[in-house]
Amino acid sequence: MSDFVTRFAPSPTGHMHVGTAFAALQVWEAAQAAGGRFILRIEDIDRTRCLPEYTQAKLEDLAWLGLEWDEPVRIQSQHLADYDAALAPLIEKMLVYRCFLTRKEIAAEITRAPHLGAEGPEGPVFMGGPLPAEMEQEKLRAGEPFAWRLSMDAVRQHLGDDFDTLSFIEEGEGPSGESGEIHATPEIFGDVIIARKDIGTSYHLACTHDDALQGITHVIRGQDLFFSTHLHRLIQRLLGFPEPIYRHHRLLTGRDGKKFSKRDQSLTIRALREAGETPATIRQRWFHS
Repeated sequence: MSDFVTRFAPSPTGHMHVGTAFAALQVWEAAQAAGGRFILRIEDIDRTRCLPEYTQAKLEDLAWLGLEWDEPVRIQSQHLADYDAALAPLIEKMLVYRCFLTRKEIAAEITRAPHLGAEGPEGPVFMGGPLPAEMEQEKLRAGEPFAWRLSMDAVRQHLGDDFDTLSFIEEGEGPSGESGEIHATPEIFGDVIIARKDIGTSYHLACTHDDALQGITHVIRGQDLFFSTHLHRLIQRLLGFPEPIYRHHRLLTGRDGKKFSKRDQSLTIRALREAGETPATIRQRWFHS
């Protein structure tokens, strides 16, 4: 077996549709071709949308498609203390700050100061900063909820020239054909939320932590996550995590050119199975273009 280690990390927010199955097979086939390991991880930190029954359904669908993976499967919701520990050094180094603003309040801030609203990969970019200590303590005593935001200004000062030399290797292709060594520009996210109010972490922090923990050498995922790589490289540098190689692939789309989503209930793997499809017919009908 080679040193190649990759993973498929779905979120169980609904039944698996053909687009997700296509992504899983991209990762599985890459691991098979490299003689490496295929790891399955369930990214279920969003407790309002992720349900255990969808986790079980995804495991069943993946097994039905013929995929095999290392056990045990890491379930992120069972390891929230790990993400607290990953956040701690960022707090200690004052690279993050508490943000008490709601989405509505941030939208109002951007309206008042349009320069804050430049469009980023996750919507309008917000640049803020910590509250004065006395005001922050008052809000904490009142029990007001807050999210931790990564301060791009503080991070840039902390890293110095290293901030401007961040890069990653793209073996696949970004949405505009990007490949090879890519200069990382995490500032396109602004002061991104690194730990949400409701779950105490974020996709970005949990994902990069687990990739490091599980020894992932190659991150293979859809082009819709290409820009997240810019931010993930920054988090890896800040926390001393190793740098994997990235390989982004095309998204499976329907005849209308739109990617499949959980709204396409007739195109879930479960529905296709019940309609008499087999793994072979699904691959032939949907995955070859």
